[in-house]
Amino acid sequence: MRYEGKLFRPPSEADAYIVQATLGCSWNHCTYCDMYRDKRYRVRELRETLVDVDTASAVAGDRITKVFVADGDALAMPMEHWEPLLAATRLGFPRLKRVSCYASAANVLEKGVEALTTLASAGLTRLYIGPESGDDATLKAIAKGNTHAEHVEAARLAHAAGMELSVIFLLGAGGVARSAEHARASAALLTAMNPAYAAALTLTVIPGTPQAKLQATGRFELPDQAGLFHELRTLVAQAKPTRCVFRTNHASNYLPIAGSLPQDNARIVATIDAALDGRVRLRPEWQRGL
Repeated sequence: MRYEGKLFRPPSEADAYIVQATLGCSWNHCTYCDMYRDKRYRVRELRETLVDVDTASAVAGDRITKVFVADGDALAMPMEHWEPLLAATRLGFPRLKRVSCYASAANVLEKGVEALTTLASAGLTRLYIGPESGDDATLKAIAKGNTHAEHVEAARLAHAAGMELSVIFLLGAGGVARSAEHARASAALLTAMNPAYAAALTLTVIPGTPQAKLQATGRFELPDQAGLFHELRTLVAQAKPTRCVFRTNHASNYLPIAGSLPQDNARIVATIDAALDGRVRLRPEWQRGL
C-alpha cells in the first residue's frame, strides 16, 4: 500500500483496511489539532486509489470486512471518486460489512441528502464526526468551522440517508472559562445528533499548535483533572439520545468507561463520582497519549 505521512483512524477501525483516498484535511484550522498540519489537502488520483484497493484485494480480499477511507475528512471527496471507490471495495472484498470515514458537518451539509443516500446505498454506512463541543462560543474559539445548529442539521441528513453516526466530544475544549457551558451544550448536542456511538476524549495541548500559543499567552487554561471529570459527569448525566454506545477508552482519558446512554447514565455517573472521591484507579499520566 502507498501511504503518505501519518495515518489516523478511530479506535473502532483498528481491524479495518485503510485506503488513503485523500491527503490531509480540507478544513485544517482547528486550533488544537496537529494531525494534518504537515499535509496540504488534496484528493489522490482515482487510478492510484483503485490500484491500492486491487492490491489489497489480491493480498487479503477474503479477510477484509471493514474499510476506512482516510485522511481527515474524506467525505469531502467528489462523488466521481466515491462511487467507483465504493464499487471497487464491494467487488474486491466479498466479506465487506461496512465502509466508513471521518467527516465534518460542513461536508455532510455540502453533500446533501441525495448524495449521502447514494453513498450509503453503495456501502458508506458510518460517518465519524467530531463536533468536540456543543457550545457555539467554544466552537468559535477552537475554529471548528461549524455551529451547534449546523451539526444538528448534518446529523439529520445523515440519519435520513440511512448512515450511522459516531460522534466525538473533547473534554476541556472550552477551557476553564467555559467549562460548564461547554459540558451542558455538548450534552444537548449529543442528544440532538442522536448518534449510534459517541466518545469523549480529553484535550491535549500539543506544542506548535495555535492552542499551545493561546495557553502560553494566558488566553486558554485547561481544566484540572477534577474539572475534566465534572465536564464528563455533566455530559453523561444530561445526554438523552435514543440509544447510544458511549466510550471514554481513548488513551487521552484518565478514566476509561463504557456503557449505553441514557440507559447507563446513573451507573456511569456513579463511577465518575467515585473517581472524583479517589475511589477509582485512574490511568497514570505516563500511560496517557494521543
